[in-house]
Amino acid sequence: MRYDTRVNRFPRVLLLVESSRSSGRELLRGIAEYAKLHGPWSFCWEPRGLETAVPRLRQWRPDGIIMRDFNPQDETIPAEVPAVSVGHSRDQVPGVVSIVSSSEAIADIAANHLFDCGLRRFSYCGYDDKPWSVRRQKQFVSRVNSAGYAVSEYRPACDPASLTWDQELPQLVEWLRSLEKPVGLMACNDDRAQQVSEACKVAGIRVPDELALIGVDNDQLVCEFSDPPLSSVELDFHRSGFEAANVLHLLMSGQRVESLTIPVDPTRAVARRSTEILAVDDRAVGRALSYIRQDPRRPIRVDEVARAAALSRRVLEKRFRACLGRSVMHEIRRVRTDHIARLLVETELTVQQIGSEMGFSGIEHIARYFREEKGISPLAYRRKHGHRLLDRG
Repeated sequence: MRYDTRVNRFPRVLLLVESSRSSGRELLRGIAEYAKLHGPWSFCWEPRGLETAVPRLRQWRPDGIIMRDFNPQDETIPAEVPAVSVGHSRDQVPGVVSIVSSSEAIADIAANHLFDCGLRRFSYCGYDDKPWSVRRQKQFVSRVNSAGYAVSEYRPACDPASLTWDQELPQLVEWLRSLEKPVGLMACNDDRAQQVSEACKVAGIRVPDELALIGVDNDQLVCEFSDPPLSSVELDFHRSGFEAANVLHLLMSGQRVESLTIPVDPTRAVARRSTEILAVDDRAVGRALSYIRQDPRRPIRVDEVARAAALSRRVLEKRFRACLGRSVMHEIRRVRTDHIARLLVETELTVQQIGSEMGFSGIEHIARYFREEKGISPLAYRRKHGHRLLDRG
């Protein structure tokens, strides 16, 4: 039953989206933001899933549904009701608009973060029975291979769906012990990264000294409660929720949509202690990196870094490029702009205040510096990635 915009009745939208994780909460926040701007809508939210909602489904008669793993063949859902699927378990539901993570872009950000750690050995741990994990794995392998390195891929001895954690743990421990160290490891999501972290404890492998670990989703509870706290690729579920509500609005109005995919794009790699490693064989370059990263707020020159590394500027530049494939100045700018980006997303400081704290002479200077490195202005970056902060204001 599609609602008629000429009738003075709020459209009813059924939300079968769990909220125990940050991804679900951000998705719901995006949906609520759209309804606030273009509604009002009447919501029926059931975080426990379809089975719990069935008794009220026919009585409430929703005009649209946003739900996890929508199945068009499920007879409990009226066939005429427009739906958007949150495709967590599957990549895409055929013929249905689906929210799908941008696995290729996610893997690229994870690989680049591990490259920035100076690592030369890489590995991947995911779920062989999850299409989205397999896609991230293929892209991670491709990205690392294109840089001239190999990837060790974890594969359990039997069907992963049939393994309990107690059964899988010894296999994972054995594989982790077989990896040549130091090594960078991408896990398909934060849950898998936490399992890897626990397996490293059993294996006697030190994170991050021997194994640098990054997950996906940036679920703050999972990441912060891990020991050490997990680095993770942040995904913009908030924006995807807003777009999902927009698409559902069109469908409920009887309009067609051009694309059946709503992407969940990555925004950045959020660095925590699990990737705090300087994996370079050249000790002088390691000293240079430590000096650059010890306080990103300080404006430093290449000559200062050379003195800290006890090398001439010319020799440092040559050895720095040999180890990391970039110049010393490029590393200084990268570290400082990453710090600016973090302050833009995680604090309420104005751009001018951030610039003053970091030694820039004016707002125009920091804006130009940031844009040259990130390709976007500080304010545009905050609008794009700082929705959590803006929602509090």
